[in-house]
Amino acid sequence: MSNQAVYNLLGIAARARKVISGEELVVKEVRNGNAKLVLLANDASKNSSKKIQDKCTYYNVEYHVIGDRYDLGHATGKEARVALAITDKGFASKLSSLLNEK
Repeated sequence: MSNQAVYNLLGIAARARKVISGEELVVKEVRNGNAKLVLLANDASKNSSKKIQDKCTYYNVEYHVIGDRYDLGHATGKEARVALAITDKGFASKLSSLLNEK
C-alpha cells in the first residue's frame, strides 16, 4: 500500500485540528502526554530526529519515519513540516495500523 492513504488521513486529522506540527511543539506534546503518535520526516536533521525519537522512546509514544518534510507539510495543508504529533486516539490508531501493515 502506498503512503497516499496515510497522507489522506493526515489531511482529515489536520482539518479536525488533531495534528500538532513543528519540532518544539511536538516535543512539548509528547512531554505533556497529549501525543498519541508522532510522524517524523526522513529528511529531518540528525539532531531533530534524535531529540524527537529519544523523547518518544522515553515517554513511550509510538513514532514512524515517513516521507519527506514537503510530503508531511502538503498532507496537512501547510509548508514543509519535519515533525507531526497526532493528539486524537482514533486517528492515531488508524494511522498506526496503516503504517504497520507495510
